[in-house]
Amino acid sequence: MKKLFFLLIAAAIASGNEAYEIMKKADARDKGDLMSAETRMILIDAQNRERSRKMRQFKKIEGETTKRAIFFAEPVDVKDTSFLTFDHRNKDDDQWLYLPSLRKTKRVAAADQSGSFMGSDFSYNDLTDRNLDDYDYALQGEREANGALCYVIEATPKNEKVIETTGYVKSLLLVRKDNFVIVRSVNYERKNGRAKFMDIPKLAKIDGVWQPLEMKMTTRQDKTTLHSTILYFDDVKFGRKLNDEIFTIRGIEKGI
Repeated sequence: MKKLFFLLIAAAIASGNEAYEIMKKADARDKGDLMSAETRMILIDAQNRERSRKMRQFKKIEGETTKRAIFFAEPVDVKDTSFLTFDHRNKDDDQWLYLPSLRKTKRVAAADQSGSFMGSDFSYNDLTDRNLDDYDYALQGEREANGALCYVIEATPKNEKVIETTGYVKSLLLVRKDNFVIVRSVNYERKNGRAKFMDIPKLAKIDGVWQPLEMKMTTRQDKTTLHSTILYFDDVKFGRKLNDEIFTIRGIEKGI
């Protein structure tokens, strides 16, 4: 019995080590230092009614920080709203939301980053990359997703702070074996027993970088779909020089 116990412990450690190495490769893959794209957001409610939004987004990686800026263009009720995030590798992220109706920029506190981004199924925190060492990982096997074979990784937050910031108590991640892109995930929320299902049905290699062309996030409670959001990415470009002012508070207040 004791021998079996130690064999199980050894197997769990091996699974965790292998899963961590897979996630390291996913974290380290080329994501493109400079990116711009036209994005269309479709919001779908429980009655399948749709609302559409258009925005322009930009990304710039500087050392240990990934900067992202999103500018809404349509419809009128969200036009000129903009969002800026500094995704830091080893410290808390910084996020700001500019609301043109108030002519005011609001800082998004860490405690609010699990909240809905502009009424979508994506949270503010979903718009950033996960910090690799905030989680314990376990390899749960392999599964096919959208025609590609994937590793199935269970990710569990290491502490309460991570749970409070993300809103998730556990995630299952499907990582493609050929390019280490996370193409599907199930994120279990603490509140209300809900789960959010992320899927990337369309992926393309652009300028040497694997980039989603379509991404869907669906919020479910048990088997009931509460709401869905689809993002479509067009005119994606990598490596083009970007104006540094885009990634400043003045820049999101000024607009593009």
